[in-house]
Amino acid sequence: QVQLVESGGGLVQPGGSLRLSCAASRSIFSFYRMAWYRQAPGKQRELVALTVSGGTTNYADSVKGRFTISTDSAKNTVHLQMNSLKPEDTAVYYCNVARVGTDYWGQGTQVTVSS
Repeated sequence: QVQLVESGGGLVQPGGSLRLSCAASRSIFSFYRMAWYRQAPGKQRELVALTVSGGTTNYADSVKGRFTISTDSAKNTVHLQMNSLKPEDTAVYYCNVARVGTDYWGQGTQVTVSS
């Protein structure tokens, strides 16, 4: 089994930045896909950013140019750098990683963007 521990969320002002981290209990090379999702109250969970084993990344249109997903293989960690944050980015952010036939979710970390 894989455990994912997310951290880095918090309260930030509009225009500010946060860096989320997702520490995995095994090598990130075990996963062919790593992603961040978010869910605001009353709204559907949405894919924010993803990266695959070859290094390709993709982003939701709403965060393109502002968010960056990256990996640190030495620390088995996936990061989401969030810049130019907007109130609309307020949500619980979840890390998700996938192996063949199975995916895993973190517990979520709250991001609140407010003045």
